[in-house]
Amino acid sequence: MISATAQRRIVWSSALYDLLLTAPFATPWTFALVRDHLSALNVALGGKALPAFAPFHVLFACLLGSVVLVWSALRLSDPQPRYGHFDGVARFLFSAWMGWALLQTQAPLLWCFLIPEFSWGVAQWLPRRSNAA
Repeated sequence: MISATAQRRIVWSSALYDLLLTAPFATPWTFALVRDHLSALNVALGGKALPAFAPFHVLFACLLGSVVLVWSALRLSDPQPRYGHFDGVARFLFSAWMGWALLQTQAPLLWCFLIPEFSWGVAQWLPRRSNAA
């Protein structure tokens, strides 16, 4: 069990992590830069180069990046444990889809996202100590 203060710190920290990690996905120009680096990292980890992205694929990457940036800003400005629970659900869903993609592609790069994503979900679902204790 964790304190309410610790839970708020976890929610805030996960939001900062999201902001830093997702900001490059928010525009087509920054996404193009980060995509090349991610592709090189996947190759360095023993995988294949990432496939080319068409404008339609970039659109979805940027939509995701934009939504996560706004969600991060909300949690940074008001790190409520309630928001952490919602974020935890989203992280478990994201982890499931990353796991599916990992099974489909065997891209080692996905482990770099899947492990922290699932871990943040677990951290935000830790039970909170009651104030009466």
